[in-house]
Amino acid sequence: MGDRWHIEVDRGVCIASGMCAGTAPDGFRLDEARQAHPSAADTDASEALLDAAENCPVEAITITLAGSGVPVFPPDD
Repeated sequence: MGDRWHIEVDRGVCIASGMCAGTAPDGFRLDEARQAHPSAADTDASEALLDAAENCPVEAITITLAGSGVPVFPPDD
């Protein structure tokens, strides 16, 4: 993909399903409450990270282009 992404997890929305960590184990870690945190706020774009965001049951994951803030997921319709 070549882009750098900024990953955020809204922990007020996260329901601790762990799906993101299962889908992209290098991209997310779970805290003691099983809530997700990105392993790194800015990272190389990857299909696994996009899959994790798309499959989050409560859409708690936001991906933007690092530096510009242009939305990757959810897309800006």
